[in-house]
Amino acid sequence: MKSLKKQRRIQIIVLAFVTLAISTGLIGYAMRDGINFFRSPSQVVQDPPAATEVFRIGGLVEEGSLIRGQGETVSFNVTDGGASVPVVFTGVLPDLFGENQGMVGMGKYVGGVFQATEILAKHDEEYMPKEVIDALKEQGVYEDPNS
Repeated sequence: MKSLKKQRRIQIIVLAFVTLAISTGLIGYAMRDGINFFRSPSQVVQDPPAATEVFRIGGLVEEGSLIRGQGETVSFNVTDGGASVPVVFTGVLPDLFGENQGMVGMGKYVGGVFQATEILAKHDEEYMPKEVIDALKEQGVYEDPNS
C-alpha cells in the first residue's frame, strides 16, 4: 500500500515537471518575436545587428537632417551625440515629431539605414523615453533639466 502511494506521488511530481518544462518552452517560443531590444545609435554603428533583427533605436532627431519625400516617406538622422544613424520611415509621423526632439523607432537596420516601421515621439516638453535618456547620459550629452 505504501509503495503504491510513493509511486503515485513520484508520477505526479514527474508529470508536473514535464508540464512546467513544456509550458516554459511554449511561452519562450511565443515571445521570441515579441521582444524588441533597445539600442542607441552608437551601439548600432559599433555592432550592427543582422538585417533580419527587429529592434528599437532611440535618440534625438539630428538638426537639419529631416527630409520629407514623396507622399508619407520621411528620412532623417537619429543621434545620441556619439554617432548618427540614417532612418527612413513611410507613414504618418506623430504631431510632435521634429528636429532636436526625442524619438524611438522600431524596425530593421538594412544596408546602413534603419528602416522604421513605427516612430514614437515625446509627448510634451518634459518627457523623453527612459531608454533615450540613458543612452544620452552614457554619451555625456544629456543634462537633467530638474537638477
